[in-house]
Amino acid sequence: MKEAISAGIILFNENKGVRNYLLLKYPTGHWDFIKGKIEENETPHQTSIREAREETGIIDIEFVDGFEEEIEYFFRYSNDNIHKKVIFFLAKTNSEQVILSHEHHGFIWLNYVEALKNVTYKNAKNLLKKSEVFLQS
Repeated sequence: MKEAISAGIILFNENKGVRNYLLLKYPTGHWDFIKGKIEENETPHQTSIREAREETGIIDIEFVDGFEEEIEYFFRYSNDNIHKKVIFFLAKTNSEQVILSHEHHGFIWLNYVEALKNVTYKNAKNLLKKSEVFLQS
C-alpha cells in the first residue's frame, strides 16, 4: 500500500460578526477544505500556504496558534490502495474573493451551521466542529 501525506487549511473570514468557512468543490463532487501534497523540503505550514495560493488565490493567511489536527483515510488511485494522512491548520483571512484553480469546480463561503451541512465527509465535519469549538474557547 502506498503512503501519502498532505497538508491543508480550514480557512475562515469574519464579516459583520459572522464567521464564514471556505469550502471547495472537488471534481468528484464532494465539498472539502484546501489541501494538497507536501512537496520535498516543504513544511506542512508551507504546503498549506502554497495550496491556498494555488487553489484559491488567497495569500493573506493568519494561522490560529495551537490548532493542528490530523486525519487519515484510504482510497484507490490508478489501481493502487493509498493510505493518506492530512495535517490541517486553522487560519483566518480577510479575503472574500477566490480565484479558483482548475483543480476545483466551485467554492462557497458558509457560516458554521451551513458549512457543516455542506461539507461532505465525516472526517471533514469533525474538523469543522473542532475548529468552531476551538475558536469559541
